[in-house]
Amino acid sequence: MTEAVFDNLLALAAELRSQLANKKYLLIYAYNGTGKTRLSMAFKDIGKEGDDRDTLYFNAFTEDLFTWDNDLDGDNERVLKMNRDSSFLVGLVDLEMENRVRPLLQRYADFDFAIDYENRTVRFSREVATEDGTETIDNIKVSRGEENTFIWCFFLAVVQVAMDADLEAYNWVKYVYIDDPISSLDEHNAIAVANHLAQLLKQPDNQLKTVISSHHTLFFNVMCNELGRAVKLFLSKRKNPPSYVLRPTGETPFFHHVAMLSDLYQAAERDELYTYHFNMLRTILEKSASFHGFNKFSACIKQQDDDPEGILHARIINILSHGNYSLYEPQVMLDENKEYFKTILTQFLERYPFNPELFPEVAEEAEAS
Repeated sequence: MTEAVFDNLLALAAELRSQLANKKYLLIYAYNGTGKTRLSMAFKDIGKEGDDRDTLYFNAFTEDLFTWDNDLDGDNERVLKMNRDSSFLVGLVDLEMENRVRPLLQRYADFDFAIDYENRTVRFSREVATEDGTETIDNIKVSRGEENTFIWCFFLAVVQVAMDADLEAYNWVKYVYIDDPISSLDEHNAIAVANHLAQLLKQPDNQLKTVISSHHTLFFNVMCNELGRAVKLFLSKRKNPPSYVLRPTGETPFFHHVAMLSDLYQAAERDELYTYHFNMLRTILEKSASFHGFNKFSACIKQQDDDPEGILHARIINILSHGNYSLYEPQVMLDENKEYFKTILTQFLERYPFNPELFPEVAEEAEAS
């Protein structure tokens, strides 16, 4: 496939379904505001006819299936209500969803829950330390991030059910469409969430076709690495005339790495640097070195007068980016390492020309010099 232009999202969704006839996974990178969520709904609508449907989807609308009843009168019975009419929530009683969701939730959270199937509500609780040991606090209202984590794990449990051919509740599912789970979760869990999702989808008995769209560069990069045979696409939108452009990232190299570089620049400007940012920086340097015909990423590191081979900075990146997923739990970068990181990043941006609108301060410094 080369670049393809579509007049509307329905035509684009039809193209995605066409590609899934011969492929198992489609990975789509797109900036926010491109129309990813609406694309997921157009994809779903194509497979919907009367009461029949074929797509299990996760997007902003999925989260809206869960709403809070905060018991404003009694201020005690706080529950999360589940939409009774949604096909996403069918057959819950027979599926023992607590036993399916809880092991997934325990990866990311420290609270527990109980489902009232008759009333379609969820109650949350948490163990807290006391002088005598621990105490269970019931009917708590979890944070928005914790709520989104619960919904994501609930969705993953449903995907597991849909993958099980022996269970009938979700045997209508042929496609899974996931749009930006990281937007709803703590972004520092991006590596863990992507790795966990990939392991689930790669199970040998999984016959479902999957589309994953995201604007989160780290999440997208991990999914690309994990699902090596997936079709990797870059989606953009044109204003005049209004249209959508779909490109394979292999034929328009490193679009998502440009976005990743922009994310690193913004993190450095905010001084919100975590150790996993070294993983991202190394990925960019490796891709850039390959693009320019070098064998080692160190070729893209600016050489200093007192370090003509760039050995120090190369070693720093080697050490701090060790392993494919070195840090599932993010740690703030040490101040000294922040300075090294900012120096390497700034010199890289000064050495290789990128769109100055993405990196304004670097462009201004280059012009001044």
